[in-house]
Amino acid sequence: MMKFFFMMLFMMPLCLKKNMFWMVQFMFMLMMVMFMNMTIMIENFCNLSYMLGCDMISYGLILLSIWIMFLMIMASESLNKNKFYSNFFLFNIILLMIMLYMTFSVMNLFLFYFFFESSLIPTLMLIIGWGYQPERIQAGMYLLFYTLFASLPLLMGIFFIYKEMNYMMMYMLKFYDYNLFLLYLCLILAFLVKMPMYFVHLWLPKAHVEAPISGSMILAAIMLKLGGYGLLRIMIILQKINMSMGFIWVVISLMGGFYISLKCFCQIDMKSLIAYSSVAHMSMVIGGIMTMNYWGYLGSYILMIGHGLCSSGMFCLSNINYERLNSRSLFLNKGMMNFMPSMSLWWFLLMSSNMAAPPSLNLMGEISLINSLVSWSWFSMIMLMGISFFSAGYSLYLYSYTQHGKYNMGIYSFYSGTSREYLMLMLHWLPLNILILKIDYSMIWF
Repeated sequence: MMKFFFMMLFMMPLCLKKNMFWMVQFMFMLMMVMFMNMTIMIENFCNLSYMLGCDMISYGLILLSIWIMFLMIMASESLNKNKFYSNFFLFNIILLMIMLYMTFSVMNLFLFYFFFESSLIPTLMLIIGWGYQPERIQAGMYLLFYTLFASLPLLMGIFFIYKEMNYMMMYMLKFYDYNLFLLYLCLILAFLVKMPMYFVHLWLPKAHVEAPISGSMILAAIMLKLGGYGLLRIMIILQKINMSMGFIWVVISLMGGFYISLKCFCQIDMKSLIAYSSVAHMSMVIGGIMTMNYWGYLGSYILMIGHGLCSSGMFCLSNINYERLNSRSLFLNKGMMNFMPSMSLWWFLLMSSNMAAPPSLNLMGEISLINSLVSWSWFSMIMLMGISFFSAGYSLYLYSYTQHGKYNMGIYSFYSGTSREYLMLMLHWLPLNILILKIDYSMIWF
């Protein structure tokens, strides 16, 4: 595991040279192939080196991280074309990748916390440095303070665990089970803000709307998954108390997910709509983790990976429109089918994946999450029906609004989709729908 860390470390000098934009992208692709060829054990940590290790959960999320980094560079071609600090941008991306890689693969709880928090800094630099509007400063503050406010208690909780157990190895957590209410709140809150749970979700639409395309992709695809990953890891020592307290989070998530699905119909900004749909999907993930059964555990993992690819692809699509029209408003983005008929197909494919149509990973994840939540309480069926129905609703709403209708007369100075954009969208959609053929790797853990 250490070899990939050093590979990324030695990619940094590439950022000092000119015309290295596609070289860095190629290196990420190479790293992806190397990481895929690594041996992985399903039931235990493997590839141990120093403080790093890798099990099934880490493996999928690191793979997703490398893939999204590769696609981020591909999507940010306009930075390279306009020479808009592209070298510093690459440096930022490699730094962010190192932070994420370490977060997912480190086995020490304190180091996990350290990298979990430090991944915020490159993201903040992406938003404030390459964002589109002056409001990005406010969005950066929202992002920073929401996350930091919740994460100090997490640090205290980790120190408490260290005082009690005298070690902080993730693997050893399974020998303990704390029935302490304050510890439970401390450990869980930071991850719920990062997910984000309804009530603490306000930073997400703000950050998404102000972020550049690369910032949006990384926020949607990986940053939200850090919270889910943390919950999956930490829930081992909170099983007893979660039996009595878990229902609170499930109820908030399901009610919030339902309400936010309705809120999606009120959005006029494409990015804002996609960001709110992310909150609705992640609320199901929180519900699945909090029910603490097998279906929920696996379903949340699969939906996290599926949503990472799908949401990232949708942000790419909205950015493709934004680069043409210089607007993300649904009132101006109309009748795109007349101008880019082939792009319309990709809109449809990614929207159908977002509403969990087969054969996407989202379908598999949502089926197992619905299984998990309905077995926990029959009553959750009502909210789940609402979330599922309206998720199809707002996906179709976004599709029909952007693709159909009378087009705006101001868009005659226009160019069609480039092969780079079609390739980028295919590389989002293909893994999302091909991975379901090998679903047994992520569904049947003993």
